[in-house]
Amino acid sequence: MDPIDDAALMRQAEAARERAHAPYSRFRVGAALLAEGGVVIPGCNVENASYGATICAERTAVVAAVAAGHRRFTAIAIAGPAGIALGPCGMCRQVLSEFSPDGSLRVLTRDAAGAPHATTIGQLLPAAFTAADLDTATPD
Repeated sequence: MDPIDDAALMRQAEAARERAHAPYSRFRVGAALLAEGGVVIPGCNVENASYGATICAERTAVVAAVAAGHRRFTAIAIAGPAGIALGPCGMCRQVLSEFSPDGSLRVLTRDAAGAPHATTIGQLLPAAFTAADLDTATPD
């Protein structure tokens, strides 16, 4: 069991949200990714004038975690602006599922009233495209 509870993980996501670079939309999002062993890796959205180059908070956290040598995660908390129910976008769902092939990664958010909500990446992205879908035995 990881030594951090859901509320503490959400507080870390909220702290990461304050570091977001969102000068265009002003829509700040933070994430806190819990790696096995209790290590928390923060992430925040980083916008770019070339909007397609923007990276979401969830993917920022995953990239930072992988760069630091982590590959196994148990939960991610995502914090957006108050009063808005927020979940990971499709691209973030796909990236998160890469590191949770069984779909068990817990995804923690808040609803529009601020109440905590927990689900799994498997529930958010059923029938995900995974490494098992690739035919790696046959060369091009």
